[in-house]
Amino acid sequence: MTRTRSRTGWLAALVLALALVAAACGQDAREVDTGAGDAAGGGPPASAPAHPAGSTMAEIQAAGTMTVGTKFDQPGFGLKRATTGEVEGFDVEIARLIAEAIGPEVEIEFTEAPSAVREQLLENGDVDTVIATYTINDARKQRVGFAGPYYVAGQDIMVPAGNPLGIQGVDDLNGKRVCSVSGSTSVENVRKMAPQAQVTEFDVYSKCADAMGDGRIDAVTTDNTILLGLVEASKGAYELVGEPFTTEPYGIGVPKDDVEFRNFINDILEDLYASGAWAAAYERTLGEFVDEIPEPPEVDRY
Repeated sequence: MTRTRSRTGWLAALVLALALVAAACGQDAREVDTGAGDAAGGGPPASAPAHPAGSTMAEIQAAGTMTVGTKFDQPGFGLKRATTGEVEGFDVEIARLIAEAIGPEVEIEFTEAPSAVREQLLENGDVDTVIATYTINDARKQRVGFAGPYYVAGQDIMVPAGNPLGIQGVDDLNGKRVCSVSGSTSVENVRKMAPQAQVTEFDVYSKCADAMGDGRIDAVTTDNTILLGLVEASKGAYELVGEPFTTEPYGIGVPKDDVEFRNFINDILEDLYASGAWAAAYERTLGEFVDEIPEPPEVDRY
């Protein structure tokens, strides 16, 4: 279905989003990121954008809640703070901006979305969308739909500081003990490019980092920005080596047949690029690890 957007409503929502998002904090899984409250009479506020009847956007707006699957262990993208239970990062900021575009009163429930269960969360209806360093590829498109990309990463390698084994690239992973996450494109890539690597898989990347810290593995491989966050968190214990050896376009996962919702999110992403809101979210989060803000990628409307 082709959707006609309400630009006036969206711009009003975006203005409010930019005012609120810098101070907003994520909440624990299934906890609510509270908005400003309901409008008088219990319906959406008068300033809320209009959405087609029966659309996912209209249902989320009426419910007042959008449920988002994200990572809880990736500094810079999606990290749950142990001390506060809050979730923060670039993916979290993008989720908030999309929620604000649906309606300024829409709250968010964040739930953890490890790589191996992202498709399942969408297929089971456990979440409205997945924003979780989720590489777009043809195999995944058989099960879910993707808006975006909203970011492009590249797979890289993290080793102990000083690089004691002299690993410089993916070929050097052959014969080494290498860790990545189950269900990720990173595992598939290393098995293809370094078939003699001894691959260990965990459900989350923090376990890979811990395993390297106590000597059970020699290297961790995944997307460079994820690894940069882990390097920063290690306080000098880890470093990156070589250059990225893949291209990983991150998309926003939605139910496969919900083309209307996918198109809506693509529209919002393009507005965020043009307004500077995307760059501002990047600077607040990934900007802690990367000096230069990149140009946002072109949305792929497949």
